[in-house]
Amino acid sequence: MDNWTSASRNGRIGQTLATPLPANAAGAGRAGVGQALPADVTRVLRNTYGLLSLTLLFSAGVAATSMALALPSPGLVLTLVGYFGLLFAIHKLQNSAWALAAVFGLTGFMGYTLGPVLAKVAALPGGAQTIMLALAATGVTFFALSSWVLATRRDFSFMGGFLFAGMVIALLAGLGAVFFQIPALGLAVSAMVALLSAGLILFETSRIVHGGETNYVMATVGLYVSVFNLFTSLLSLFGFGGNSE
Repeated sequence: MDNWTSASRNGRIGQTLATPLPANAAGAGRAGVGQALPADVTRVLRNTYGLLSLTLLFSAGVAATSMALALPSPGLVLTLVGYFGLLFAIHKLQNSAWALAAVFGLTGFMGYTLGPVLAKVAALPGGAQTIMLALAATGVTFFALSSWVLATRRDFSFMGGFLFAGMVIALLAGLGAVFFQIPALGLAVSAMVALLSAGLILFETSRIVHGGETNYVMATVGLYVSVFNLFTSLLSLFGFGGNSE
């Protein structure tokens, strides 16, 4: 159920879109393509990408360890409780020194849940190639979408309501696919989550660029969850294609 966990994080969309922007954010939103970003926006971007890189490496290390030790999957209930609990803790601690510990706790936990999934895919014919393909596709997609927003300064805040509604629908459909054992529905949900995750990368990056997100901890969590869900969705899609050949 790794694909459906971003619905909670993006439940903040409606709240954050309604928050008045600081005075300098309005100027950032009107800045031309050739103009430099405000110093505070540049600082948030730098801190966000720095922390995101560390959390992705940490999560990958935990996933590799979980895979090597053949640790059991935590199961649907524990995954959801752990994810939402840690996400709630990050939200409460976002302005304190403990926020970073909570972020690494969340990303480490998500890496642990990913380990059994990777082990299962690796056991399939061509599984290693499937994992590398999903990883490469995720990296290229994130780089391309982020670069596009940073270069064009386009405002994707209008996508907030659509993305939140889409993730709620994906979460419910994903639960239905698990409980009713409908592989075709699960595959459709994976494709839906992949598209929504790409949209969320645009949305989250745009919010940083236009001053809508000034807390780099929350910005990092939003991008991490989007990247994580994009990877697991592509892994599911590529794994299904490789397994059906």
